[in-house]
Amino acid sequence: MTAYHTVFGSLNNYEKGTIEIINDNPKYYVFSNVFEVASKARPYEKIAVARNLEYVIEAIRAEGTSPWMACAHDEFCVVMDGEVRVEYVKLDDPDSVAPANKDGTVLVEGEPKGRKMGTIKLKRGHQALLPKGAAYRFVASRPSVMIQQTIKGDLTVEKWAEICYH
Repeated sequence: MTAYHTVFGSLNNYEKGTIEIINDNPKYYVFSNVFEVASKARPYEKIAVARNLEYVIEAIRAEGTSPWMACAHDEFCVVMDGEVRVEYVKLDDPDSVAPANKDGTVLVEGEPKGRKMGTIKLKRGHQALLPKGAAYRFVASRPSVMIQQTIKGDLTVEKWAEICYH
């Protein structure tokens, strides 16, 4: 039996992996490393690292305080490295911030109008829902890495040629 040793990557210590294609053409596959992508990203830049139809997984470098954001649909985030606090506000008028026909994350202009809902503290492997109808922002006291599932929107940055192995 082969012994495997699991090594978790981090922003400061990651290795490029490989994929083994069993029975297909490798040209149909590309992959990227979220830690490498985040190491070269601006804070809270939302860089698509995976795509499935209109859905995307975005790699995010969390550092400092993000702007307030919202979405017309549920999103979720997972902390891959570091610690991130998520602050929530239940929007008084969510459609005026993130209209129902708008896909992906939108920026909230100024301070969100609504009732504070609370905060969630996330560490490596923790996940948080970013619910429809709420504004949220991230706070990280040191550089951290998250992935966020959403629908491709105006804030999604696509750098496929720069970030993917072919």
